[in-house]
Amino acid sequence: MKFIKTLVASALLTSVTFASQSEEFMSDHELTKDLAANGIVESSFSQSLQSGVRILEEKNWNVWGISPIVGEDGKIHVFFSRWRGTHGHWLSHSEIAHAVADKPEGPYKVLGTVLSGRGGKHWDADTIHNPTIQKVGDKYALFFIGNNLARADDFDGHHASTQRVGLALSDSLYGPFERVGEDPILDVSPNREDWDSYLTTNPALLQHPNGEYWLYYKAWDKYNDDMRKMGVAISKDIKGPYKKHPKNPLVSFANIKKQVEDAYVYYADNKYHMVMRDMGVIHPHVGLMLDSTDGINWSSPMLGYKTNTHYTDEKKIQRMERPQVLMKDGKPDYLFMALMGGEYNTSSGVVLKVK
Repeated sequence: MKFIKTLVASALLTSVTFASQSEEFMSDHELTKDLAANGIVESSFSQSLQSGVRILEEKNWNVWGISPIVGEDGKIHVFFSRWRGTHGHWLSHSEIAHAVADKPEGPYKVLGTVLSGRGGKHWDADTIHNPTIQKVGDKYALFFIGNNLARADDFDGHHASTQRVGLALSDSLYGPFERVGEDPILDVSPNREDWDSYLTTNPALLQHPNGEYWLYYKAWDKYNDDMRKMGVAISKDIKGPYKKHPKNPLVSFANIKKQVEDAYVYYADNKYHMVMRDMGVIHPHVGLMLDSTDGINWSSPMLGYKTNTHYTDEKKIQRMERPQVLMKDGKPDYLFMALMGGEYNTSSGVVLKVK
């Protein structure tokens, strides 16, 4: 079994002590206003976030995982997951859709479906979910996750055991997007003892300053400590092959029995930055921010964003996750996330301006 790599310093240990006060951290409780007194370090990113608005509230649709990009036409393009029915139907019915607007806050016009499950014996037969898009050279690269529920028994019987990362490319944001190969772009390790032998999911692409493609991803270390962690795989070609880094997993909170979730990675001000949903290190409905000088060794987590009630006029604390950053001139300009609730009590997007 691999030794679990953790990057926990005194700031994290203090925040863990705070988070362990379970009555204080029920999910419907606000984040404390006195961060410093409770050992919580707020990132400059969090401090820069302004009030936001919901976007893509669609009747009879759940919307999730909104990835933004500025098109050559000057419009804001977003690629997002959507599905009908209950929220749990993302496991079997999610597809990726495309919408455009004149500004990040919308309003958005939905243009239609971009990718959906291929059916049959394909690895991505059923749900297509959690897109992230970037322009790579003269192509648009759309990473996503997929699954094949009928193949669960080929693994351990659990639906999650078929989740993998895929890639589709297009010459235009308006499509068509064509899948790269018949197999996942990032598969699980064949060695059951490895941390990522169960699934690969939630991709985050970093176009490294050295010209390489760094694909950060989450895996569930189910056969060892049952914790979810982050790692990276690197390629010199956007189509792969992607080689997993020997220091993986790079980010783990397993020593405090907390999970890693929904990370997005970007490079700015000569540093690497990772923003993710918190799963209880500080508060179950806020975000974490980590930074790094090399993209491999990451800092202790800081507060990355506060609860939805801090940025909107909503009174109920809801899940807000799958952060994606819209960059402008090499700096974060807007933060896009998925947010439960809304007008139709389903889920939609929310967009926050970065000062």
